Amino acid sequence: MTSAKADATVDFSIVVVSYHSAGDLPGLIASLDAAAAGASWHATIVNNAPEQPLAPLLDSHDHVTIVEAGANLGYSGGLNFGVAHAPVSRMIVFLNPDLTLHPRSLEHLGAVIDAGADAAVPLIVDAAGRRQDSLRTEPSVVAAVGDALFGDRWSTRPAALSETVRAPERYRRAHAIEWATGAALAIRTGVAESVGSWDDRRFFMYSEETDYARRIRERGGTIGFEPRAVVEHRAGGSGSSSALDALMEVNKLRYYQKWHGAAGSAAFAVVLLARNLIRPHRPGARAAVRALLSTRARAGLPGGNR
Repeated sequence: MTSAKADATVDFSIVVVSYHSAGDLPGLIASLDAAAAGASWHATIVNNAPEQPLAPLLDSHDHVTIVEAGANLGYSGGLNFGVAHAPVSRMIVFLNPDLTLHPRSLEHLGAVIDAGADAAVPLIVDAAGRRQDSLRTEPSVVAAVGDALFGDRWSTRPAALSETVRAPERYRRAHAIEWATGAALAIRTGVAESVGSWDDRRFFMYSEETDYARRIRERGGTIGFEPRAVVEHRAGGSGSSSALDALMEVNKLRYYQKWHGAAGSAAFAVVLLARNLIRPHRPGARAAVRALLSTRARAGLPGGNR
């Protein structure tokens, strides 16, 4: 299906980046009508894996456009490519391909934005309906130390000692947040235009959502969490490997350096390095240590040395 800007404005322009996600996309697409609850929507699917054509799978959908990236642009680059080919809309919704949306979830996210928020995120659950701790606080040295020492243990530790928001009550009510994991984000189109492109120069994947949310907040914007909007996340759609584990750690540092400068990031870098040094039994931790210390090792990660 060819891409083209639509003349009519739709309520929700949905942008999805697919990388070997053919098995996930039909479930996501099938859930969108009920999620929009009568509002208009259009999904732009960016195929980052040219060796896996998606047209035979999705060409029959009137509200779906497939755009071929021609190469793996990464998640940030794919989102930017998708926005450039998406129709005119009131809101843009960035979704992972390995989601299914519960009924009225888009409607609820749209209501948060219509009520004055610049962007909105949903409650994320797993296939069994269990809440995923998707809310986050701004990265800090103190939180990095807490996460390095305790990981997922001591879930009731002081909030300052973790980047992850674990308190159950924070997931029961609507409120403003700092950022959330990037599986699903709705944003007012005018705000997206003001914030600008996702930073694909620094972030091939990982930490791009941290940066995007920071840029929303830096311009005085708010991001609302809406627990009535529920999405089910299968997770693991990007795969898992030592290289991806290392890229996640490297991009945490790249994010911190972007906003705090090289000098202000020294302590954060030391904590990231120590966190991986104390877990040498994990291949991903060993790869992260090499990448944090070596420009050559970073160049070998997905997306290259950025």
